[in-house]
Amino acid sequence: MSTIETPTGQKVVVKEMSWDPITRIVGSLGIHTEIDFTNQKVNKCYSTSMLFRGFDIFMKGIDPRDAHFITSRICGICGDNHCTCSCLNQNMAYGVKPPKLGDYAFNLAESADFMFDHAIYNDCMANVDYSEQMVKETNPGVLAKAETTSAPHSAIHGYKTIADIMRALNAFTGDFYLETLQVARYTREMYCLFGGRHTHPSTILPGGCSADITHQTLTDYYVRLMKYMDYCKRSVPMHDDLYDFFYEALPGYEMVGFRETDLICWGAFDDPDYVDYSYQNMTDWGRRRFVTPGLVFKGELITTDLVEINLAIRILLGSSYFEDWVGKSEPFVKHDPLGNPVDPRHPWNKQTLPKPQARDFAGKYSWVNSARMYDAKNDRYVANDTGGGPFARQWVTAKAGLVDLGFLKATGHSIQMVLPKTGFMPEMELEWKVPQWSNAIERQRARTYHQAYSALVGLYNLEKAFVEVRAGRTKSWNHFTVPDDAVSVGFHEAARGVLSHHMVIRDGKIANYQPYPPTPWNANPRDLHGTPGPYEDAVQNTPIFEENGPDDFKGVDIMRAVHSFDPCLPCGVHMYGKGKVRKVVHTPTGMS
Repeated sequence: MSTIETPTGQKVVVKEMSWDPITRIVGSLGIHTEIDFTNQKVNKCYSTSMLFRGFDIFMKGIDPRDAHFITSRICGICGDNHCTCSCLNQNMAYGVKPPKLGDYAFNLAESADFMFDHAIYNDCMANVDYSEQMVKETNPGVLAKAETTSAPHSAIHGYKTIADIMRALNAFTGDFYLETLQVARYTREMYCLFGGRHTHPSTILPGGCSADITHQTLTDYYVRLMKYMDYCKRSVPMHDDLYDFFYEALPGYEMVGFRETDLICWGAFDDPDYVDYSYQNMTDWGRRRFVTPGLVFKGELITTDLVEINLAIRILLGSSYFEDWVGKSEPFVKHDPLGNPVDPRHPWNKQTLPKPQARDFAGKYSWVNSARMYDAKNDRYVANDTGGGPFARQWVTAKAGLVDLGFLKATGHSIQMVLPKTGFMPEMELEWKVPQWSNAIERQRARTYHQAYSALVGLYNLEKAFVEVRAGRTKSWNHFTVPDDAVSVGFHEAARGVLSHHMVIRDGKIANYQPYPPTPWNANPRDLHGTPGPYEDAVQNTPIFEENGPDDFKGVDIMRAVHSFDPCLPCGVHMYGKGKVRKVVHTPTGMS
């Protein structure tokens, strides 16, 4: 900790603090900051990842039919999303279209995964930041106010005050926390009815699904889905009460985790009546998805065309531990299947050339590449984020106004949802409105609404699957052959945001395979133009509302900003400098 004098003569207390690792199943994330405790703001932030995996290297030369089995091991949380994305990719490469029941099986499995993931992450991980235990340690004044503030929707969710909601979210003891653990169990069962196992599926394949899908399979899914509907009916109003309270109790809290509304969404849940998986028709079938794809710059929906979106992707370096590949060899793909030029920094052309070195925040400091979207109109590279998944998905879908499933409808400014009557609760209408800000609370709020959205997508596909089974159309997989040469891409959404797999096949083997999950889009470091990544940008914009001083600072506002993007499993926290050490997990270097 140091005291420095500003150009205006003001003496301010500045301290460097780190939380490293904030870990995921697939690696580690570190957040390193410089905090101005006099003016209660974060001056600088660096997002780092110190684990190199190399899937894109050892995928070279393998039989492409193994891709979905291997890439599902990229992650222990969203491995099924990788498997599905790889199968969508292979469907394009092989020119195969599954039977309708196979497509519905994909959608039923993945909607169940979203139901599982958003519940377990929201209320057993991220919302612990808003629990009584955490608020008591960081903002006791806020907790005191919560004790006397009635919850507007208490008649629905059962919690009389906001403090009661906070207590329900206490880790390991809160009753809503514990209930969510049970929800995670039966939603995984829902997935396994079609995927075989979670998170590394055994029955999700290119060409369709190999599960034995019967009337009983669909009924088993339905019973659990209706139970989940009841959970959503309580969860959404409960979270609305909690998040609205924070805006009221802490004026200005909308700036925590705030950044420009620069969003990306690849879309999800293909409509079997329209999708053929070909690149040539990707614009049309992409817009028929039950989650609409879209590219957003500065709060404006630029396009919903997956071909345009694909061609705008760039992989930059800058602060990453890699050598540049451009100019060292011929690009794999110079033109896409429609004849459009493909940039050398597009994923189809990316080559992975690792160069390990010491971490240096003035130079190289992360294994994450800086993925960017190219804004051709303004000739700039934009650090778009996924909004943690649900925020971008709902923002784009609402604005596009293309989705209408009857009980789920995008209006151009909102998403209207009607949850059906169930055994314990009446029908409920919900409406998620496009918010004014892209910030920590609105990313969290979108996640709880997306649980209801995912459940309704599941219900729609379940009804369609029943039609197929009752008509005796139980085939769910089609045969395919592997071509000698192909260029393909799978666009999908993991729970926490965009997921793409770009593949080049030559001589019947994989010549290049580049998977891009959501966290590399969100957690990337400064690029070669000096543009910070989304985590860095969001934290650098975050004011400090925590009541603790530098010596016992916990960084709850910073953690809420980072956790709102759903970087998976935060586990170890420590601080370094001259402050008190809370827990030493890893000693970072480079900021001394």
